[in-house]
Amino acid sequence: MAHPNEELLRKGYDAFANMDIEAIAEMFADDVVWHSYGDSPFSGDFKGQQEVFGMFATIPQKTESFSQEIHDVLANDDHAVALVNQTIAVNGNEMTFETVHLYHVKDGKVTEGWIVPMDQAKAAELWAQ
Repeated sequence: MAHPNEELLRKGYDAFANMDIEAIAEMFADDVVWHSYGDSPFSGDFKGQQEVFGMFATIPQKTESFSQEIHDVLANDDHAVALVNQTIAVNGNEMTFETVHLYHVKDGKVTEGWIVPMDQAKAAELWAQ
């Protein structure tokens, strides 16, 4: 049986794949904080659902394609970690990145998240083209 926070994340990734912002909003705390590392149009710190979802909304505008494949999800009562392969196409170039997504979860809601590409140089190369 999967931990409830694992189920929360898996449901969230499905909702994100379908850009179902309403479903994601139900999973995120109103004051969620989001940290995206690296050097991309999505890098930075975003506070509150409005800023986070605003950043999410730019993904289709700044990429030709964007997909995520979950490798695994690990969870306990306070945290969840997703190992994710992200495939992104920009300016005719497509790359796949291994990423680690770390989350704080409280009362069934994501309160904070960190998105960390494992190969920062490869990610920067994609966005530099």
